[in-house]
Amino acid sequence: MISAKPRHLLSAFLVAAALLFTAAQASAGGVLKIAREQDSTTFDPIYTILAPDIWVFNQFYSTLVRANATATDIEPDLAEKWEISADGTVYTFHLREAKFSDGTPVLASDVVFSLLRARDDEKSVLRSMFSPIDKAEAPDDRTVVLKLKGPSAPLMSTLAMFAASVLPEHAVKAEGEGFGEKPVGSGAFVLKEWKRGDRIILARNPLYWEKGLPKLDGIEWIYVPNDNTRMLKLKAGEVDAATFVPWNQIKELQADKNIQVQLDKSTRMDHILVNHAHKPLDNKLVRQALNMAIDQKAIVDVVTSGYGTVANSFFPLDGMDYNPDNPNYPYDPAKAKKILDEQGVKDLTLNFALVAGDTAHDQIGVLVKDQLAKVGVAVNLVKMEGGQQWDALVNGDYDIGVMWWVNDVFDPDEKAQFCVSGDPENRSYYTNYKNPVVTDLVNKAAVEQDPAKRKQMYFDIQRLAKDDVHWIDLYYSPFRNASRANVTGFVQNPLGRYMLETADITN
Repeated sequence: MISAKPRHLLSAFLVAAALLFTAAQASAGGVLKIAREQDSTTFDPIYTILAPDIWVFNQFYSTLVRANATATDIEPDLAEKWEISADGTVYTFHLREAKFSDGTPVLASDVVFSLLRARDDEKSVLRSMFSPIDKAEAPDDRTVVLKLKGPSAPLMSTLAMFAASVLPEHAVKAEGEGFGEKPVGSGAFVLKEWKRGDRIILARNPLYWEKGLPKLDGIEWIYVPNDNTRMLKLKAGEVDAATFVPWNQIKELQADKNIQVQLDKSTRMDHILVNHAHKPLDNKLVRQALNMAIDQKAIVDVVTSGYGTVANSFFPLDGMDYNPDNPNYPYDPAKAKKILDEQGVKDLTLNFALVAGDTAHDQIGVLVKDQLAKVGVAVNLVKMEGGQQWDALVNGDYDIGVMWWVNDVFDPDEKAQFCVSGDPENRSYYTNYKNPVVTDLVNKAAVEQDPAKRKQMYFDIQRLAKDDVHWIDLYYSPFRNASRANVTGFVQNPLGRYMLETADITN
């Protein structure tokens, strides 16, 4: 016979053991293996706007402030708190105690260096977004003061974006141009190894300032460009997660009890870039005719299996200052053919830049080729590796090309500046589009403090850009990722950031 006291002790022991087992089962850490569609090009945050770069280095860099999980507001990151002067021209940030992954402290001087580098470096892709900053000062190691040329409506949003990542001044100066391959940051993870064309290996940063995070021991981003191959690896358990689930495989994966599909709200839109520097694409009427000849609804139905939404603006669906009533072009091939005839367009062949192995690109290519053939325009499908396609777009070696965009900030200034302002550095997202009226509106909206007036300016920008056919809108869509059933937290916020510091793998 067992006495009552030992019986209680045994029960307590069994409960404790069960709790320990449950805890171990609930949070196993481990290395999250992710199959991704493209490799990265650089980890220097001011020299890129490519998602395959940004979504990786977001894991090992921090910013002064960051967008919250729903991408609707700003929350603290390296800055614990801040004050803004009454006239909106002086921003004072107070830094928390934090360290870079090399063990050195994050100092106000590092913040000043990083922001001025983003503003002044001639190769900084988004340098114009930092132009409102007149002076950046560090009165002490934990205080940053930004003095602006004038009020800037999007500044806080800009400071939360990837290009505002805080870098250690000593490391950047020591590595020079090589910093993009040997990055040092203060984020949740640290770069351990980069095997180009194969995988990127991250390890937990033990010096990360958020206590208890990250949960994972590390992350492996594995380059698997073929859509079907990525999904096969996921099904076989060779990887824990996969990005860019093909639309036509979503239902099949959802039926698999070992896999979970995440369709997260996004600011993503897909579009066709049009090179205005190539004749006859410099003719607005020709661009309008091409837009009318392309059946957006058919593309949405075929390519996204109905998960997408026809896009009527270059602003993201339901995003800040998006106009749901922005006029769109009807599908009207007869009118398109008439306009092309009136403009003397004959025997036109367009080179269509696409990414090889991308299911959506393959489908869009076939559909657009068939649709434009109906109005007498031939299309040459030029398929290449993702990085090569991007280079072709940047260098202007294309007539039309499929591309997609995800906002990095929730304020509309970034997309307006980069896509339609006519800035000579990025040439309106490499389309060479320029309308002085639009440029003026973009610049005025950036400093307008009245939300209602600013919104109307962005409505006007959307209308004018659509009328000009700066590019051809296709569709809005959710982010589409999949993971094994034992993975938690493999999600993206609407700005595309994988919040992997809170992700986990259970046994």
